[in-house]
Amino acid sequence: MYGVKVKIRVAGEKKARWEIYSNHLGEFEQRLPAGKQDYVLWADLKGYKNPAYKHLQPGPEVTVHIEGDERADTGLHLK
Repeated sequence: MYGVKVKIRVAGEKKARWEIYSNHLGEFEQRLPAGKQDYVLWADLKGYKNPAYKHLQPGPEVTVHIEGDERADTGLHLK
């Protein structure tokens, strides 16, 4: 879905370090520091307005493990 805010934080931290929005294809990307780390991603629907999806709820957080400087593909589900 277009325009959904995605937040990313380092696992073990409470606050998001990055906020990005999904594009017209519902995709998002964020460059993160190279190195071994776990990141937690979630959709923030606060303030999201779309009449066709007015009862939309975020799905569970997703944890992504990065070993070095590789690319990791993941997705978030909305319900």
